[in-house]
Amino acid sequence: MSGISNTALRPSLRLNKMIDFTQAFEDINNSDLSPWMTRLPKDIDETLANYRHGELEKWQQLLAGLIKVAPSHLELKDEVKVGTEQSLTKEQKAALREQLMVLHPWRKGPFNINGLHINTEWRSDWKWQRIEPHITDLRNRTILDVGCGNVYHLFRMQGAGAKLSIGIDPSQKFLAQFSAIKHFLGQMPVHLLPLGIEAMPSSMPLFDTVFSMGVLYHRRSPIEHIQKLKELLRPGGELVLETLVVDGDKETVFLPDGRYAQMRNVWFLPSVAALSHWMKRCGLKNVRVIDCSRTTTDEQRATDWMHFHSLENYLDPEDPNRTIEGHPGPVRATIIANA
Repeated sequence: MSGISNTALRPSLRLNKMIDFTQAFEDINNSDLSPWMTRLPKDIDETLANYRHGELEKWQQLLAGLIKVAPSHLELKDEVKVGTEQSLTKEQKAALREQLMVLHPWRKGPFNINGLHINTEWRSDWKWQRIEPHITDLRNRTILDVGCGNVYHLFRMQGAGAKLSIGIDPSQKFLAQFSAIKHFLGQMPVHLLPLGIEAMPSSMPLFDTVFSMGVLYHRRSPIEHIQKLKELLRPGGELVLETLVVDGDKETVFLPDGRYAQMRNVWFLPSVAALSHWMKRCGLKNVRVIDCSRTTTDEQRATDWMHFHSLENYLDPEDPNRTIEGHPGPVRATIIANA
């Protein structure tokens, strides 16, 4: 490994009041990812210096005031759970619920934190159940999850035995949610870095497995996204890519005119055949479809932890197989390939 000294890691932490990146930098510096440390602290500093969210100070105060409970009965293999129903008193649980509601809406989960059930908008555990049987055993692997949200799936990857799990996502609220959950789960080699994929080194083929789930359709250039993901994989490494798809042959690609299911930033929805073709053209090998599932209102819905509009509001009330705009309803495919 050709990392840098621990002393050199420290200056980059001073700008941030919401999360201390010391352990993340040390874990990366002491791993096969150590070459990344030549630029990572500076990239993090630049990102944090530009944080301007209006609720940032409120989130910082929340995180500083979270109740301290020693992690116990930690479960990451079958769910993300720490503690028991008896870990907190009724009053403490009510106070914790009020605190964590400051970070509403909670999109990805669910989580069970010392008996408090965070019933998120997405049943992200269902997606993991569909994917996990088909991926290479994650034990002792170094993982990257691109667009990881609040890191729910990285916790599940840790439960599957990953050596080091890194997520990148520029969302400030996701960073706050991750910080709150990890406060209770305790130290582990799972880290969220507030970066977009554009900030990743142009050629760093160091990850054993790279996940990109629910990201491709937000990219203006899906081919460039796939190529970037491939560049981050070590030779033989595995890419797990999940995205919205439509019916059709390898030349079928749907570009919505305006919104898709009320989402503004949706670009290319390929057919499964087209997506497989793109991946092969990008030089990926052993391309195989492991799941293709229609998203239902049981899997994505409003809850008391996400009380805004959700999928049921974005589908045609007369035909749930179409969006409110009249487009084909959301179907998501997961494709696995190797570098």
